Amino acid sequence: MKQKKTKRRAKTLSLFEIMQMYPTEESAFQYFEGLRWGDTPVCMKCGCDEKITKQKNYKKGYWCGSCRSYFTAFTGTPMEHSRVKDMRKWLFAAYLLMTARKGISSLQLSKELSVTQTTAWYMLHRLRLACGEDMQALKGQVEVDATYLGGKVKNMSNTRRKEHEGRGTVGKQAVMGMREREGNTVAMPVASEDQETVKQAVKAQIEPGTTIYTDEHRGYSVIGKLPYGHETVNHSAKEFVNGMAHTNGMESVWAVMKRGFHGVYHHWSVKHCAQYVNEFTFRLNEGNVEIDTQDRLNSLFRTMKDKTITYEELTA
Repeated sequence: MKQKKTKRRAKTLSLFEIMQMYPTEESAFQYFEGLRWGDTPVCMKCGCDEKITKQKNYKKGYWCGSCRSYFTAFTGTPMEHSRVKDMRKWLFAAYLLMTARKGISSLQLSKELSVTQTTAWYMLHRLRLACGEDMQALKGQVEVDATYLGGKVKNMSNTRRKEHEGRGTVGKQAVMGMREREGNTVAMPVASEDQETVKQAVKAQIEPGTTIYTDEHRGYSVIGKLPYGHETVNHSAKEFVNGMAHTNGMESVWAVMKRGFHGVYHHWSVKHCAQYVNEFTFRLNEGNVEIDTQDRLNSLFRTMKDKTITYEELTA
């Protein structure tokens, strides 16, 4: 009798185990250095791996004799010039961001790390820069759907209610999502759900020849004119499954995102909407049971190269 194969489950590290792995500031520095260049330090400015001198204080990093400049493993990353010098706090912040299913607020993070709320907010936005990594085109069977993020009109003041008069989508941010069945999810804010927007988004994210499942929103009718298979489900007639056609996978993504929007963050601006959406999709894509927590941390920090942002840019 054949034994049934069991699916390998990943090692999910607890925060306590993370603290044991990196008990000192120096151990955290060594972790980041190993991710950035392995055993041989490489100048982040000129790319030279010779004439490199390690400074006595590990926090000061290295001196490059070729371009005569100092550098660390954080040069050219969102953590460069950060006032949070204890790198263990960055590790813990990343861990909390990835493992909190609906996200973690800057106020809660500030209490966990003993920093101000403003610092925690800035740290989270820097980490979100790494969540927008480009992925391979979706293929096979892909569900496409959209949702609208925003507060409920009944909970608004009289002044704000006037700004949101009209249909339920007025004053809300449209977000389009695409989920490959048994694969990754991509989502992005869009101006509207019209045919031209759908056309450009689908062509940019989905491989030709893919079968696409949507509801019967008129914006998706353009998909039939493109090199894709297209099947629909009629939500307005209370039809949620039509053979293989359904968007239940994307609906589950929206459910988690809206719980995070209303229950954790309460509000985010249109300017930063893309970063928050990237955070949720990154957490979903990297949350596969076969991906270890350590590998997920590595994946996040490896994508930080050449991604920097200032506080002024975030608040302008």
